[in-house]
Amino acid sequence: MTDKTKLLETFPNPNPERDYTIIHTAPEFTSLCPKTGQPDFATIILEYIPDKICVELKSYKFYLQSFRNDGIFFEAVTNRILGDLVKICKPRYMKITARFNTRGGISSDIIVEYDKRK
Repeated sequence: MTDKTKLLETFPNPNPERDYTIIHTAPEFTSLCPKTGQPDFATIILEYIPDKICVELKSYKFYLQSFRNDGIFFEAVTNRILGDLVKICKPRYMKITARFNTRGGISSDIIVEYDKRK
């Protein structure tokens, strides 16, 4: 897989002296099932406490769209998103919740967290 982190841009946290939570909800995430090639649809919820920098939204949108043609399991893509964002943003805390639409009668929520404070 290509280095998708190159798509992500950041900007300085305007209030690094305090903890505050940023929540971004992206309801149009798509990737492909690696077994069937069928599209998978999800809502990706990014929740984080920034440290020195924040993720820029337009670049984050393009980053998420870059998975559109990737055959990748739910668990792998959710962990990949967290890993890439932690690498770029170095947050105090970050959580990704991926709510995948029902497929075959089963819906899946994948939740991954990073906590620098622990």
